[in-house]
Amino acid sequence: MKKFMSGFITGTAMTVATIAGAIYGVKKTIVEPIEEKEQQIEDNRKKAMRKSRAR
Repeated sequence: MKKFMSGFITGTAMTVATIAGAIYGVKKTIVEPIEEKEQQIEDNRKKAMRKSRAR
């Protein structure tokens, strides 16, 4: 029974680590580039508003 529990706990920990790694990878490859692009667009809007008022 001791071997079973040890294996079960190890397997559970590995599964959790794999899922966490997959979520982190998706965040890095999909979510962050979208957020960076949105921030860049917002910065460009702010610059355009400043330029239009300066003229």
